Parts: sequence; structure tokens; C-alpha cells
Amino acid sequence: MGIMRRRGGSTESVCVEAETGTELCSQKSAARAPGPSALTQLCMTVTKMSWRPQYRCSKFRNVYGKVASRENCYDCIPITKNVHDNHFCAVNPKFLAIVTESAGGGSFLVIPLHQTGRIEPNYSKVCGHQGTVLDIKWNPFIENIIASCSEDTSVRIWEIPDGGLKRNMTEAVLELYGHSRRVGLIEWHPTAINILFSAGYDYKILIWNLDVGEAVKMIDCHTDVILCMSFNTDGSLLATTCKDKKLRVLEPRSGRVLQEATCKNHKVLRVVFLGDMKRLLTTGVSKWNTRQIALWDQEDLSMPVTEEEIDGLSGMLFPFYDVDTHMLYLAGKGDGNIRYYEITAEKPYLVFLMEFRSPAPQKGLGVMPKHGLDVSACEIFRFYKLITLKNQIEPISMIVPRRSENYQEDIYPMTSGTEPALSPEEWLRGVNKGPVLMSLKEGYRKENNAVFKAPVKEKRSLVVNGIDLLENVPPRTENELLRMFFRQQEEIRRLKEQLSQRDLLCRQLELELRNLRNNPKDKDS
Repeated sequence: MGIMRRRGGSTESVCVEAETGTELCSQKSAARAPGPSALTQLCMTVTKMSWRPQYRCSKFRNVYGKVASRENCYDCIPITKNVHDNHFCAVNPKFLAIVTESAGGGSFLVIPLHQTGRIEPNYSKVCGHQGTVLDIKWNPFIENIIASCSEDTSVRIWEIPDGGLKRNMTEAVLELYGHSRRVGLIEWHPTAINILFSAGYDYKILIWNLDVGEAVKMIDCHTDVILCMSFNTDGSLLATTCKDKKLRVLEPRSGRVLQEATCKNHKVLRVVFLGDMKRLLTTGVSKWNTRQIALWDQEDLSMPVTEEEIDGLSGMLFPFYDVDTHMLYLAGKGDGNIRYYEITAEKPYLVFLMEFRSPAPQKGLGVMPKHGLDVSACEIFRFYKLITLKNQIEPISMIVPRRSENYQEDIYPMTSGTEPALSPEEWLRGVNKGPVLMSLKEGYRKENNAVFKAPVKEKRSLVVNGIDLLENVPPRTENELLRMFFRQQEEIRRLKEQLSQRDLLCRQLELELRNLRNNPKDKDS
């Protein structure tokens, strides 16, 4: 029961509970107490004047980042110094792949995930590209298959043995040529197996069917370099950002532009679909050169739903979205921190949760697929941070603090698995299907028996003046022309040396023959 007391001219509300056996005290308190209506009005006034902020109830409000110990990091890795805006890292439950610095051509390391610690300088690499490697991506359905693209205008498919590389790998299982300039981006289709998208500096997107080893579609609607590609959940829509400051939503099979936004106040750099919420999120730069994020309705790109400025730094913001938890992670290139938000369907749409901070700047980040996380530790996301200053890869786990050691079904719903929903032929015919879901609960893992088989192509020849024109493909870029020129010069030098050695050998044989003819004793014998 509330009691009003006067102390120094101020009114104070005190709650008193009546104790059993003290009826007299209760009667006196009741005599001094105001009426119920006055008490209710006073409580409402105090509630309205409360200074405490109103927190939104969220199970992910206390998520924190945990850096792996030194022995669980990957040291002495010569991370590439290329300034291309990509992550240069790809990871799955078996392997970790990192693009490395190399003197000639392009190469990347493939390390078994359990092989942490110091990596030897002469560790085996994948080094078949003739130009710098710009992007690498693991096949989401076959964990031993990785795709790479390069400045040599090619896209290559590699098959990594289960135990990792024992020697340098130079022969790809499949080489794909179709771009006229360097290839900067590759993306696997999220639900159809062996469908790969590649974006080149020729402003084109090629769709490759790896079952036949050929490009089956081409998207030619961009007027400048394509900066980013992102699929929705079932792969029926493709969002792209371009250097022409436009955001596009495409139908990937036909290449038809469904929605297009000309961003005047928000220069878009990266885009990501927000699951089944029918929303897009872009990161970019405002007209005041501040880093900014914007939320869009995928069916109406006339103006953003909301915009939010982040800071005034210059590094590109990379967005990562977790479909299962509706959490958005923002990591800036050259930053040491990772911000994370919760996405809601209603206002305020973006709810800031917390920020992971680290003094070491990041060049790129690899992300572990959901089925590779440690559910016993309540891990909901894992980054692999590239630190060029230390030549180190540092795992960072995002963890929901829970006391119980049981499986937490509320933070681990059914998620996209490793089984494809469509074959390439079905997807090309126009069929759309969502991903095949799997449970992360211990003991339930559906085996995927998919195996990659490189197509066998018939060898054709077109011989002109003794030269097979199909075997000797003409160079496509200036760098490739220079490399071919130097190779030919080296081949000419080697052939000249062989010719001079054979000339010397012929002269020696001629002298021996003359000696035999001029010596009569040898003739008699």
C-alpha cells in the first residue's frame, strides 16, 4: 500500500507491506494513506518521468565476439597485397583457402581446417592461373570443389583431395573462357548444383553450366564494372551493384531487369538480400563521403525504406546477413571492429546490438557455413579475419551466452543444408525451389553423395600452315600477350642452344671420320 510522506518540501512514494500480527500499524497506515485514485495517478506520473531507456527484448542483445587462441590461428601466410575489393578468403567445414602473394601468375593456399599454427613457406599451393587471382568460392554442395577467377580472363574449377595438397596443383579439372577482360567476381547458385555466375570487367555476367563446361546464358545490361552480386533465398532473383551508381534486381535466367534504382544521395557499393523479408540492404557512401547503409524494398526501388550513417572512415563496408537469426554484421575494410544489428520487419527496421572491437585491421573476412559451427558453444557465426600486418588468419566466433549446455533450438532453426534442390537442367528450364533444410542438432547429418565430374569434350582441330589454331588460343589481354611473347622468346633461346650443341656434335663426328680415313694403320687392321 502506498504512503505519502513530507520530507523537506518533497513528496516521496513509499511501498509498505503489512506484516501478520501488526493490525494496529496497518490501521494507522490506512488512516494516513491517500485514496486509491490519487495513488494510481502518482504511480503513472512517476512511470512517465522515468529516465531509464526502453530496451527491445532480443535473445541476441548480449552476443559477443570471441577471438581464437594463438595456437588455433593460422600464422606465416603471405596474404595478397592486391587492392581489389574482395575478401580473398573462402572457408567450409573441411578447408580454408586464402589468396596469396606470388611473383608470377596467381596462386592461393588451401589448408585443412584442423591444421592450425605456423604454415611453412614452401607449403603446396594452387598455382595454375597466369594472372592474379581476384576471387575464390567453395562449392556449397561439394566441399572439395573450389572455383577461382583471375586477371587472365579465365574461371577455373579445382578439386582438392581430402587430405589437402601434397604438391603444387597446376592443372584444373575445368577451365572456362568467355570473358574478354579480367574476371572480378564469382558466385555459386544457392539451390542448383553446378551453376556458377561470373562477372568480368567487360560489364557482362556469364552463367556457366559445369555439367557441360560451357556458358549457357549471358547478362548484358550493365554499363560499367559490376561491384557485387547477391542471390535471394531460392536463387530466383539476382541483385547487383555497379560502378554506374545503379542498383538492379534481375531475373537471372533471362537477364531482364525487374527493378532499377539510380542512387544519387547514396553511392551503392555492396548489396545483400535479407532472406525472405523481401528487403535489400546496401552499403555505400553518402554525398558527404560518410559510410552509409540503406534498406530497400525489393519490389520498389524508387527510394530507400531507411538510411543510416555509420562513420566517416574510407574503407568499404562488407555486409554479412544471417538468415536464421536475422542478424546483420558490418565489417569495414581496414577497420578492426565488427558492428552487428538485428533486422526487424517493422520500424525501426535496424536495431543496433553491439560492436566487436580489435586493434588489428582486417583486409578481408571469410565466413563459415552454418553447418560448420560449434552448436555446443552456442556459436551462431564465425569469421576468419585476414590480418596482413601479422600474416595471420584469426578466427572470431560470435556467441550467444547461455548457461544451459543443451541444444538451443530457438537460436538454431532449420537451416540450408549441403544437398542441392535442383539440377542444372531443372533450373535452366525455369524451376525455382528453396534450399533443402537440415537440422544442426547433434546426430542429424544427411550425407551428400554429390560428386563433381568434369565434362569430356571432343578434341577438335583447325590446322593452318601446320599450326593448330584451336590448340594455340590467341591472347585476350595485353598482359597475356606479353607473357606469351616472353615464353616464345625463351623457347627460341632454348632451341638455339640445342641447335648449337648439335652443330658442335656434328663437327666432332666429322673430325673423327676424317681421322679414320687418313690413318692407314686403322685401315689395315
